[in-house]
Amino acid sequence: MAEYDFDLFTIGAGSGGVRASRMAASMGARVAVAEESRVGGTCVLRGCVPKKLMVMASHFAEDFADAAGFGWSVGPTSIDWPAFIATKDKELERLNGIYIRLLRDAGVTLVEGRAVVIDDNTVEVAGRRYTAHRILIATGGWPSLPQIPGIELAMTSNEILDLPQLPKRLAIVGGGYIAVEFAGIFAALGVAVTLVVRGDTLLRGFDQDLRTSLAEEMAKKGITILHETKVGSIERCAEGDLSLRIGGALETEAEDLRVDAVLYATGRKANTKGLGLPEIGVRLDETGAIVVDQFSRSAVESIYAVGDCTDRVNLTPVAIAEARCLVETLFNHNPTVMDYTGIPSAVFSQPPIGTVGLTEAEARKRYGEIDVYISRFRPMRHTLSGRDERTMMKLVVKRDDQTVVGCHMIGADSPEIVQGLAVALKCGATKAQFDATIGIHPTAAEEFVTMREKQPEPHAVAR
Repeated sequence: MAEYDFDLFTIGAGSGGVRASRMAASMGARVAVAEESRVGGTCVLRGCVPKKLMVMASHFAEDFADAAGFGWSVGPTSIDWPAFIATKDKELERLNGIYIRLLRDAGVTLVEGRAVVIDDNTVEVAGRRYTAHRILIATGGWPSLPQIPGIELAMTSNEILDLPQLPKRLAIVGGGYIAVEFAGIFAALGVAVTLVVRGDTLLRGFDQDLRTSLAEEMAKKGITILHETKVGSIERCAEGDLSLRIGGALETEAEDLRVDAVLYATGRKANTKGLGLPEIGVRLDETGAIVVDQFSRSAVESIYAVGDCTDRVNLTPVAIAEARCLVETLFNHNPTVMDYTGIPSAVFSQPPIGTVGLTEAEARKRYGEIDVYISRFRPMRHTLSGRDERTMMKLVVKRDDQTVVGCHMIGADSPEIVQGLAVALKCGATKAQFDATIGIHPTAAEEFVTMREKQPEPHAVAR
């Protein structure tokens, strides 16, 4: 084998890139990782972590309001938004430092600057070239914006994390998890939120009962949801606010929506532009994602990719798991293929969603005959708070062998609850085993092991 500067050169120091680099180095490989921004990636710096902190901050508004039902006297409350942003940024800097230290302690060389792939075994960063036996692309994703007039006036999920002050009116364009999460955050903080959704409902790809329940709960919180609506253009008005030209399929239906700020959450694409990949033979799909095989190898034998830049399952734990599989394969003589079945996920909407396995529609399509169990109830907390919020839990069961193939929940602590249920689904648990499990009382989670009444066939969403 020719002599190279490194055994592995990773481009991108996000969750997948850091995990792969550290693991490879721990196995004796000479590893470098290039990063043009801060170390930590989307999840730590521009996604999961800051967004979850914002969810927590915003939820205090309801906590203060609910306290009266439990006998607490809470005086006037308000949020010092700049103070929160400063505290949030301090935490991100701490995490950035931890990631840098993790790389350093593992013996990984950190190369600062934007990397470009020159050939199968060469990377250039800030005018200097490095050679490597293998190159790993882990550059993640980036917000995607439509080309409409005035789009430069809109924010993405990157910029809204550093918003200097709260707007009075906010339009959020999109109906996916990023859109509904930020809608919940800012509505709880007292902002008048309008959600502009191109489709007929929210969260395409999620179970229909979850989608319906979330729309109802968001409406209760004062969020205006405009379904089947498109934005034609954005303009800055003389008064300083923004005007969105919105409407349905017909231009004659268009009207103006006036807001102080607009967030576009209409999707993300693989962050692969300008890396030099197509020029050396790495195949990209129509969205720019890197096409890889089951071992995360690209069309070029020495170049691999993990995480959102491959557009397989765009979740941080998946990128980390893909990285582990890759390093086991390349550096531990243990060919390992990622298992994409039974991956749990959460939406930190208000109330939050936790889900694992198949939706009802997917299960019917795959298995034909299924059983569906649903429980809807008012959480114990709100029997005293008086808040009009409902929890919904759902089990989807394969009828012939009674294997539970889907667990879905919307309500407080749903991500925490569903994480445990993901283990049960991974083990192939049956409905009888759920039924035989003793619940913890009083909890919401016990509902998952006490549901006995099947929904009528075929199941229709009932209220």
